[in-house]
Amino acid sequence: MKALVYNEHLVLRTDYPRPASDEALIRVTYAGICNTDIEITKGYMGFSGVLGHEFAGVVEETDDKELINKRVVGEINLNCGRCSYCLNGMQSHCPNRSVLGILNRDGVFAGYVTLPLKNIHVIPDNVPDEEAVFVEPLAAAFEITRQVKIRQSDNVCILGDGKLGLLTAQVISLSGCNLTVVGKHDNKLAILGGMGIETLILSEFDKKGFDIVIDATGSPSGLKTALDIVRPGGMIVLKTTTAEACSLNINSIVVNEVTLVGSRCGPFDKAIWALASKKINVLPLISRVFSLDDGIEAFEYASGRDALKVILKI
Repeated sequence: MKALVYNEHLVLRTDYPRPASDEALIRVTYAGICNTDIEITKGYMGFSGVLGHEFAGVVEETDDKELINKRVVGEINLNCGRCSYCLNGMQSHCPNRSVLGILNRDGVFAGYVTLPLKNIHVIPDNVPDEEAVFVEPLAAAFEITRQVKIRQSDNVCILGDGKLGLLTAQVISLSGCNLTVVGKHDNKLAILGGMGIETLILSEFDKKGFDIVIDATGSPSGLKTALDIVRPGGMIVLKTTTAEACSLNINSIVVNEVTLVGSRCGPFDKAIWALASKKINVLPLISRVFSLDDGIEAFEYASGRDALKVILKI
């Protein structure tokens, strides 16, 4: 099968072995390029293999005959089910896990992928494949609402106007809080402005004293900015990872008694509900669609500062 493979360099292969296992075999139709994929090509996680973890596809082979020909998406963490973390409902933190296209597991920038049935979610008929590609990152945005209680009276700031920042802004806006999104790109912030969400360009931003700050910048400088604008006793949610190391003076965290929350993967059912009920609009976030044959060009485009979601049509 064709596959976009990273091993110190990104290469399109036409002879990559089709996966064979007792898991469900899924023909990938569309897949999204994530910032994590780009960071992996910079050395993050030390991964080599087929990249990609955001996808929609069709089940072709499985023991569950009701799933045959169903359109699906898939959760990316594959846990052991036996360790203390798994037994206590923390499967995404299983120390023995593999992660689709990120850790010890080939990803979805390929013709086929396999997943256990427990990882698979059926896509409703009114959610096109191009929108379903967003389920995984949208679920990550919804994870914040499981970790943090956001009240209507809270002043919340989201730092970052990339793909995850724009998704997170739409999710957090559902709480009815006082939300401000800060970014560097007028064209990206304009997407949220059209949805009635308050935005500010970073160069003109001077507000402080936020109850909750969500860092979705994908930059080590994001946390430093968050610490500068959160109120004493407030909370910072870190939403992105980078290959670049971060040097930070932690004194202000202690002195101001700031709560720091790491946030990663989230609930697929919430994300699918939000897309099916049209609570979240992801279409303005699609910058371009490339064929898998043009996958290397797609990565170069996705790495540009003006790009949002770049999708591969498999």
